[in-house]
Amino acid sequence: MAALNKKNVRYNILSIIVYIIGIILIIQLFNLQIVHGEEYLERANSRLTREITIKAARGNVLDCNGNILAGNKIKYSLKIYKSKIDQENLNRAILNTINILENSGDTYKDEFPININPVEYKHENIQKWLETNNLEEQTTAEQALNYYIKKYKLEEYNIETARKIIGIRYGIEKSGYTAMRGYEISSNISEKSVAQFEEMNNNFPGFDIEYKPVRKYYYGDLAAHALGYVGKINKDEYDKNEGYSLDDYIGKTGIEYVCENYLKGTDGLKQTDMSIDGTTTGEYITQEAIKGTDVVLTIDAKVQQVAEEALRKNIEKINNGGFGKKREVNTGAAVVLNVKTGEVIALVSYPTFEPQLFVEGISTEKWLEYTAKGKSALLNRTIQSAYAPGSIFKMIPAIAGLETGKITKNELIECTGIYPKGYKPTCWYYTTYGRGHGRLTVSQAIQKSCNCYFYEVGTRIGISKIEEYATYFGLGQKTNIELPGENSGTLAGKTLYDKLGETWYYGNTLSAVIGQAENNFTPLQMARYIAMLTNGGKQVDVSIIKDVINSKGETIDKKEVETYVNNKLGIKENNIQDLNLKEENLKTVLEGMQSVTEEGGTAYSIFKDFDIQIGGKTGSAEAGDKINAWFVGFAPYETPEIAVVVFVENGSHGYYSAEVTKEIMEAYFGLNEEIKENEKVKPYIEINE
Repeated sequence: MAALNKKNVRYNILSIIVYIIGIILIIQLFNLQIVHGEEYLERANSRLTREITIKAARGNVLDCNGNILAGNKIKYSLKIYKSKIDQENLNRAILNTINILENSGDTYKDEFPININPVEYKHENIQKWLETNNLEEQTTAEQALNYYIKKYKLEEYNIETARKIIGIRYGIEKSGYTAMRGYEISSNISEKSVAQFEEMNNNFPGFDIEYKPVRKYYYGDLAAHALGYVGKINKDEYDKNEGYSLDDYIGKTGIEYVCENYLKGTDGLKQTDMSIDGTTTGEYITQEAIKGTDVVLTIDAKVQQVAEEALRKNIEKINNGGFGKKREVNTGAAVVLNVKTGEVIALVSYPTFEPQLFVEGISTEKWLEYTAKGKSALLNRTIQSAYAPGSIFKMIPAIAGLETGKITKNELIECTGIYPKGYKPTCWYYTTYGRGHGRLTVSQAIQKSCNCYFYEVGTRIGISKIEEYATYFGLGQKTNIELPGENSGTLAGKTLYDKLGETWYYGNTLSAVIGQAENNFTPLQMARYIAMLTNGGKQVDVSIIKDVINSKGETIDKKEVETYVNNKLGIKENNIQDLNLKEENLKTVLEGMQSVTEEGGTAYSIFKDFDIQIGGKTGSAEAGDKINAWFVGFAPYETPEIAVVVFVENGSHGYYSAEVTKEIMEAYFGLNEEIKENEKVKPYIEINE
């Protein structure tokens, strides 16, 4: 019985507590709705809150010396949001807005299809517009204009002023703007306009200035193919990538594409409080925007700039007959590589393009120019195009012959001008001068670029050995540079023919050994090959990314970056067994390359007065009805630092392109006094954002 009484007491206590809480809630509700109801309603109706995304700045792309190649500048846009403002005050605010923009030289949207002075439609096909706007088919331009003047209550203004206001009022009406989704009056206003709008904020209810960082390429078209460009995200990209909005920009090509996940920042949020008429009463950052990660390239902007200009001038010179006969030359490429690290110092593809145009909206005329057949400016010829190497390939059979013992350093092989075996191919010297080179050592054969010598080498070692050594030097395979679209090229030989189901003949070997047949390699592959020749025959890992540095200033682990890039580009490592090339054999080949730039060599006329001793090799490769020009070189001869490869499509003779190599080396080693005085390359526009 006692236990039952205790339960009843507890129940009664709980019931009393529930009743008390209920009474308190009822009193509070009465207080909110009855006692202070009107006060709270008025306060709620007089306050609006809007949340705006703060766009994060994209990470910078810098050269190896810290020059910002791709950065950001602030772009200001002007929007209007729906508010309780009446038509009269709205018209007045719009007119004041127009006056500020026009006085500052800023443009604004105006999609109303009627001109004044005289009053007429902007285009002939106006019937659909009339139908969409519920106007009769026979409505004249003057009648339509008067209709909108009355609709927007603009009778007090003259026709010129009324027409300006209509341009914005019409856009506002058609966009269906709300208190949360604004109508963009101008996408790019000046700082002068910004200052005036902020100073007179109360006079522009519902108006808001939004700050947005936009990509800026500070050196114009410098290193355009390495940098790539950004553009408006398309639907396919939007569906495949998280964290983007439909008005975002995304990397399309080059480093901008490859390092998109690093370069893209994290957007923030801003809360804006407004009175009922749209006047801003307060702004708060609820989530800070985080700038994207910076990417530092191995490229040296100074050397890059000189290389681009030198290649352009060289192509123009060949076109204009500066070396004799005029030739139609439209394209070329140049690569400068650190022979020890594999870092790309310069990467030049001609013709080039302006990345900024893809940010601002490229014109149809410019797009057609950039995509013209046979001379596309968007094609990165250093890695995406493969070409027959011609005589610059000859160091491969030379090394293979020496390593296998099929030839020796001092052995003399005679060139009569016509090779007596196979289809009896001739030497270029015979074609030009009607005789052969005579008896030559391997170094002399490289110097003279004697075809007959290498026909004999190819005969002795066979195509399989040529393939083996060419593969070791990275020919016919990707370098795995951190750029999209790399071409693996093709290596002539039985391996290729077996895949094609074709038979390899002895005559194919004679063609392949001098860099013809199906041999086609990218300029970057050739640069890696020359770098390996000069660094003791060691494999070279080509790279264009030096460091990736986050917003905290911390360098991201290189292995992490490598894994990310490999996954992005689908890169697979090339596992090639070390051939342990003999130092004396490499030296013999390099001596031959040195003699190319000395008296009696095919590039002597270019380098005869050069201050640094270098090695090089000219090449003229047949490609259909064209003769492509190559020059490969390295310097200094005793302690090589850089390898340089220059290619000019239809350039005729390799020594023509040697001029470009000379200018590049002068820039790199500081031999040009003008360059010495201007060590830091200057941007095409001032970086002050």
